[in-house]
Amino acid sequence: MFKEFKFFLSQPKNIKTLLITNLLFAMVLPLINIFAGAYVLRATGNDFTILIAFQLCMYIGIVLSALGNGLLMKYFKSSQLYAFGILISSVSLIVLMFLQNPSTAVICIAGLFIGLATGFFWTNRYLLTLYSTDDDNRNYFFGLESLFFTIWNIVIPVVAGLIIKFTSDHTLFGMELTPDNGYQFLTIMALVISVCACVVLSRGNFRTPSSKNYFHLKFHRLWQKMLTLAGLKGMVQGFIVTIPTILIFKFIGDEGSLGLIQGLSGALTAIVVYILGRVAKPAHRMAIFGAGLLIFFVGALTNSILFSAAGALTFIICNVMFQPLHDLAYFPTMMKTIDAVKVLENREEYTYIMSHEIGLFAGRALGMLLFIVIAFSLGEEGADVAVRYAVLIVAAIQLLSLPLAKNIIKDIDTKYSNK
Repeated sequence: MFKEFKFFLSQPKNIKTLLITNLLFAMVLPLINIFAGAYVLRATGNDFTILIAFQLCMYIGIVLSALGNGLLMKYFKSSQLYAFGILISSVSLIVLMFLQNPSTAVICIAGLFIGLATGFFWTNRYLLTLYSTDDDNRNYFFGLESLFFTIWNIVIPVVAGLIIKFTSDHTLFGMELTPDNGYQFLTIMALVISVCACVVLSRGNFRTPSSKNYFHLKFHRLWQKMLTLAGLKGMVQGFIVTIPTILIFKFIGDEGSLGLIQGLSGALTAIVVYILGRVAKPAHRMAIFGAGLLIFFVGALTNSILFSAAGALTFIICNVMFQPLHDLAYFPTMMKTIDAVKVLENREEYTYIMSHEIGLFAGRALGMLLFIVIAFSLGEEGADVAVRYAVLIVAAIQLLSLPLAKNIIKDIDTKYSNK
């Protein structure tokens, strides 16, 4: 353990600053990714279609903030916009969970603002990471970052679930508590943690983009392939946030079960991902990538066949394993592609990060549209059919990511490495 800590301390200052910032904000992300959806389900009487609409509005907000971020970078540093995204994410979450009996329109508007806020976080996180790392240390960076995310995906859902369960049947100072009070307490704590993350981020010394022209419509064929890969990734992202919550509420229980299952299913993954990030070389990324895709497909297939508590548990465990393995290989591949194509086209890095968000959104929208079409076209049984089969369709399509990613890496190494 001391050896690993010493290795962390040997990293450049900006890498350490980003990792500590992300360590803190990773405590907030489960509340956005998991419990915001759980809150919407509770507030709407388990209406899955409203949850999907809420999530789609979040994704629209993310792509809009990616575009707006490109304009604001003319006047603000990327690190300042990063901090803004961290803070507003928590504020937006507070607003959502203090609303009383929100209508569908209000829920969708809240989702849009949460998406706008988290979009500032993600796009500037990518840019600062791209500036602060290179292809040799990105496996370590994303491995350690995935360890943080996975640990907090274990701890925070368990703690949050216990807090919400506690407020379901207790009183405080003579006042009867409700689950809504538990959500509200969690969001206030999220804001405090976000402030701490911003303080840490302010200590970094990050590069400022030299160009202010980020808006382009035509791209090199290499980046077009990467955008296709982003679209495939986005299709999965349209499901992995909402489907586990829906399955747990349908087959297993409530927020307490949600927290416990998310926690237990991620314990082994946290260790495996850190070890892979520490020892794996760039040449190993496609093997890691393929393993993640296969695990996700097995989970989706099992859920479709069984469609029961056992199938739901299997899918959730596979999903928790899939996410960090997939990201550990995907993001270094994306950044390696940006390193190559920015030289070919002589453009600023944020151009590609912004267009990458558009590619992700196209996939997210397509995946969620598939769910909505199935749910609404089959009447009363539509929602169950969508939960059962739409995710399997997407998981099968997602397998195409592996040959495409291999082709991108091959092109960079053989055609463009010396350009």
